[in-house]
Amino acid sequence: MDMIDRKILTILQENARTPLKVIAEQVFLSSPAVSARIERLEEAGLITGYQAQISYQAMGYQIKAFINLEVEPSQKPEFYPYIASCPNVMECNCVTGDYSMLIKVCFRTTQELDQFINQLHRFGRTRTQIVFSTSVEHRGIPAMAVEE
Repeated sequence: MDMIDRKILTILQENARTPLKVIAEQVFLSSPAVSARIERLEEAGLITGYQAQISYQAMGYQIKAFINLEVEPSQKPEFYPYIASCPNVMECNCVTGDYSMLIKVCFRTTQELDQFINQLHRFGRTRTQIVFSTSVEHRGIPAMAVEE
């Protein structure tokens, strides 16, 4: 991966819908050359997908929370399929510390959140933090800062 690839990654992270022609102008290559580089970055697993960022609040999901969950290793084969099937789970990470899982969720009401937490208790104890505000939204990694 060279500096041109890094610049392409930076542009796509800012807006994945940036036209090839615009990217090509910014990296001083032809559109077909940029297209080939993007395809190579996808095949190498550096680009894993494209998605729209949607306002949860505009969709009626007023409650964003992080739930810490203590899951025993023996429960993981049951837990992983369960958590993957929950539509309100935005992200689930296996982490270090007192709790083994960190789950990001969005719900329309605190009552819905409470019901979900009650369902999680079959896997272990929880600790929940409700988000008041978000100062930095999800963003990409600094592709240009990475040394080759």
